[in-house]
Amino acid sequence: MYIPKDFKIIDESVAYEIMKEHSFATLFSQHDGLPCATHIPLIVNGKYLYGHFARPNPQWKDIENQTVLAVFHGPHCYISPSWYETGKAVPTWNYVTVHAYGEVELLEDENELMDSFHDMVMEYEAPDSPYRLQDAGAEYLAGLSKGVQGFKMKINKVEGKAKLSQNHSLQRQERVIHQLEKIPHTDEQQIAAWMKANLKK
Repeated sequence: MYIPKDFKIIDESVAYEIMKEHSFATLFSQHDGLPCATHIPLIVNGKYLYGHFARPNPQWKDIENQTVLAVFHGPHCYISPSWYETGKAVPTWNYVTVHAYGEVELLEDENELMDSFHDMVMEYEAPDSPYRLQDAGAEYLAGLSKGVQGFKMKINKVEGKAKLSQNHSLQRQERVIHQLEKIPHTDEQQIAAWMKANLKK
């Protein structure tokens, strides 16, 4: 990923938090000699990412023994030059993203597969939700496990980028934050918060 110096996320723990908070990722690999991608939730567990392919998805069949890329899309939004102090400017896009590189190992152990199912459910269910995966019943879960191919990806390299108008003046950054905070959309609000946290005064 192209990362200008001002946009680089230096603290790896911040990159891991982004992966956890924005865990619906795009997983890229080569399949039959061509780029292939699946949009998929990935759960961070230490230095591993866990996920599941639908078994009819051919991407998993030759994914081992190659370097794959998981892209985590954080908040992003349009930045209008009308918010600046001058009209001599062009639009841009502010965003936060993380790229994780590594190797995939297919899960063949039934217990590890069921643990990964459980961890994913616990990650997304509300803390007070009465739902528990085991309530679905052993027979149902056994059928489910036949329809998916679980995997884990060992993370070998992480790159994080936060493009937050750092290449503009402090005054301009503050003007952008002020405008973003007026927009009642989650991405704009999150980018404003990121920009505030990264202001250098």
